[in-house]
Amino acid sequence: MGRVAELERRQSAMELHVINSIQQSLDNNQPLSFQALASLRSLIINPATPDSTLSSVLDALTRSLQLNRDPVFLHHAVKLLSDLASHRPHLSPFALDLLRSDSLFSSASPRLVGESLSVLLSLASIGNDMDAARFVSLCLGPSVSVRQCLLRNAEKLVFRESVLLAVFLGFTRDPYPYVRKEALDGLVKLCKNGDFDDRDVIEGCYCRAVELLRDAENYVRSAAVRAVCEWGRLLVICSEDMNKQDSSDAVFIQLGCMVRDMSLDVRLEAFEALGKIGLVSEDILLQTLSKKVLGINKDKAYKPIEGLDISVSAVAGAYIHRLEDEFSEVRMSACYSLRTLTVFSLRFACEALNLMMDMLNDDSTVSRLQALDTIHHMATSDHLKVEKIHIHRDEADVLSALFHFGRNHGKFTVHIIEEVAPEMEPASGGKLSFDSTRVAAFLVLAISAPLSHEKDVSAIPPRIFSYAVTWLGRISYGLSDIMNQEKLLAYLSECSRSSTISLADFKINEALLTVEGDASIPLCSKVDSPVSMPFWKDSGGISDYHHQEFLSLGKSAAHAEYELGEHSELRKYVNLIFKKVKDSWSLVELGCTTEACKGIRACKEEVASFTTESPGSFGAVAFTLQYLQVIEMLAKVWGHLRATKMLNPNGVGKLELLFAKLDRRLREISNRFIGLSKGEELQILDLVLVACLLRLSKVEICCCNAAMKLLSSTVAHVEYLHKEGSIEPSNFVTEVKKSLHDADSSSSSSSCQPLLFKKLLDSFSLQQFVLYGTPRSVHAELAVPVD
Repeated sequence: MGRVAELERRQSAMELHVINSIQQSLDNNQPLSFQALASLRSLIINPATPDSTLSSVLDALTRSLQLNRDPVFLHHAVKLLSDLASHRPHLSPFALDLLRSDSLFSSASPRLVGESLSVLLSLASIGNDMDAARFVSLCLGPSVSVRQCLLRNAEKLVFRESVLLAVFLGFTRDPYPYVRKEALDGLVKLCKNGDFDDRDVIEGCYCRAVELLRDAENYVRSAAVRAVCEWGRLLVICSEDMNKQDSSDAVFIQLGCMVRDMSLDVRLEAFEALGKIGLVSEDILLQTLSKKVLGINKDKAYKPIEGLDISVSAVAGAYIHRLEDEFSEVRMSACYSLRTLTVFSLRFACEALNLMMDMLNDDSTVSRLQALDTIHHMATSDHLKVEKIHIHRDEADVLSALFHFGRNHGKFTVHIIEEVAPEMEPASGGKLSFDSTRVAAFLVLAISAPLSHEKDVSAIPPRIFSYAVTWLGRISYGLSDIMNQEKLLAYLSECSRSSTISLADFKINEALLTVEGDASIPLCSKVDSPVSMPFWKDSGGISDYHHQEFLSLGKSAAHAEYELGEHSELRKYVNLIFKKVKDSWSLVELGCTTEACKGIRACKEEVASFTTESPGSFGAVAFTLQYLQVIEMLAKVWGHLRATKMLNPNGVGKLELLFAKLDRRLREISNRFIGLSKGEELQILDLVLVACLLRLSKVEICCCNAAMKLLSSTVAHVEYLHKEGSIEPSNFVTEVKKSLHDADSSSSSSSCQPLLFKKLLDSFSLQQFVLYGTPRSVHAELAVPVD
């Protein structure tokens, strides 16, 4: 308590000393000393200081301002007056009068004038007390900062619009770029808040803003874009009805030129301005989506104002270029601008939809979301017209699915082909429609029908198979998981030469029935479900559900033992292929994904050349090809998610597609083959674990709950196989189990940690797959009773 009392005593003594100094200054008609000025602030901000003392302070400051013109002294005086006005409301009018006095505004120090202006503007107490003459005089003064401050806050000053308009227009030619920017922004505010009906004034402001679009400074051009937009809209309003459309188009083109500016901020301002134009011709809009000048727009120009011509070609491809901009902010802004313009033209909306579908694969999340918002806006405004080209698809997968459909529904396929046969015939000039994917789809259906088990499906004309030969490359790529190109060519050649199709002359049908499998069975399918229970196909057709399927399994196992000795050479070659795959994986870990995939594709070609004359070799070859496809897809996904600096990043959409293909391949290899040992199954499950970890390591494409469930179920399956086969788990599996256990024991929010899953991937190393037995490829069909 004694220490507090001592401090209060000292404070009182200091205040008494300051008060005495003030009184002495007033009595002797002398300015306050710098020491006294430094002590005055404590009196001003102290709420216990009596009003009589504060009045003495104000009188002393008033007297000192008249006696002392030292800039340093005046600077301190301005600070004290500012504190007095803000802390003592009842004395604020007197303090503000001093700040507005000639003793400060007539100072030779531009800094002091600027500080006085800043205080007055911050307290909103200058509007009614500064006349136009003083305003113009200060703007014309030597201080750039004062000029800039006045122009920025001019709307707070109560002047006639004509005064502000003249000042703003004049200072758009100021040699200092920041002053030009403030003048342009002042014109924008004046346009929004003012009431202008004089066309000459509007044209003058618009022309001056257009001139500054070519300014050397980025921020000046950005301000000029805003000014062109606002005054341009006012120009359209004041135009005659018959000229409104042309005026609006001219303003749109003028702004569209700026989307190619080198400055990011200018491009953003340009797109924001384009979205505000309320009336645009369809021809102009379509030109922004075409890099080539459209025929209707050639040599077309607009002249909204005398002496100001602009050509439509200036906006050619404006949106296409900027939707490919290197900055995601520009791409997002372009999407939003398109959103507001699609309401003007259905045709433009349809063309813009093509671009928005591409933007859904953009690397930036905000750009993809804005593209979705634009598409949603088009739908709500009834301008969304979805066509086949907008539906996501993979041609190879579609052709493969059509081939399976044709084989399983031969008669129905024949009826389809009979109806669409004219579409597959050459045109009047004898040319086929090589650019029609629809024709390719029908051809795949046609060539698959003879491979059906149904009777009376030989009504496909032989010439159809000849047409299919012209599509050999695309069709064979889509059917690569079923047969190679040589077998497909042999099949098409045989069928095109015979009016009556007979498959007894060659073995293509037998190879198809053994090597390929139809639709993939989900990984989580239950064997006790009568719907998902497979029917094993043998040479006699579909077996009985209760008896023949188990008999077929027994026969397959016995036959596999016979084939194991019969085809030991094939197994040796297959294991050599697996060794090459392991060696290729080291390239993947080094980031050389392209080279690794080339090696894997070479292995696939080598396996495809293996002789499969004996039915026992079909399973081994099919399994090897399927394994190679899994590793190839895994390498591609690995390369995208764990790429080094040598790799280029790809879009999230492409990555999702790769994951979908990888999941499909893993389901196929897990469900289409029987006869694998527990060790071989464990190696396949290791690949499933890696796929789960890769998905969990990427937040943008990860559905955390679903991926974690799949990871947990796979780990449980791995643990079961380890116990059943008395097999020691690998370090990779051990680390995954440990991390999964830690995640389960922690909070739910920590279960999805991309960095943790990326670290687990570091412990994975692809082990060489060794084939000891002879896997069997199985085929599932669902028997549907026909009434």
